[in-house]
Amino acid sequence: MSDSHRQDRAVIVGITGASGAIYAVRTVAALVEKSTPVELVVSEFGRRLLHDELGREAGIDRLEAYLTARYGVVVPNGGLKIHSNRDVGASVASGSYPCRAMVIVPCSMKTLAGVAHGLSRNLIERAADVVLKERRRLVIVPRETPMSLPQLRNLVLCAEAGASILPAMPAFYQRPETLDDLADFMAGKILSSLDIEHRLFSPWTG
Repeated sequence: MSDSHRQDRAVIVGITGASGAIYAVRTVAALVEKSTPVELVVSEFGRRLLHDELGREAGIDRLEAYLTARYGVVVPNGGLKIHSNRDVGASVASGSYPCRAMVIVPCSMKTLAGVAHGLSRNLIERAADVVLKERRRLVIVPRETPMSLPQLRNLVLCAEAGASILPAMPAFYQRPETLDDLADFMAGKILSSLDIEHRLFSPWTG
């Protein structure tokens, strides 16, 4: 795959410190399984989240092996590129990098506020700002309850700027039996919002 072809198919995935690490890794696995290159940015609290909720095996330095062990997904060469959240000069921080879209999953309220107000304090916020200004697709998966009025207003600001708000609210009509079933549903909703076909859950047929 040429660099230019890889770039225009790539999806940026930001992982922050809100609860819901299983949604993040399932989304990354699903994208890789669909041969979609992933540009991964994990905040400091996001790294802690992976460790605390999924264990040491899901650490950034072991993530590819974790995806293979848990989901049977073999990450191809160049299929997963990891960036430091401190590197605001990374490729995905520029509008000239022709990525397909960006997903922040899970999205903390701190990151939500940063995106809503265009603060660009780190790479996740900067990449989101770039995706919005370039009129590309940004999917925000907030995970917080209850929400305060400032948080609700920040969601509205992001929606008005062009982001899709996709709360971490798995459905139960498919009768999930495990946590993985719930994660499959959320990852499927995220892929659907990116117009990527999948079979992560059965659609509602009425």
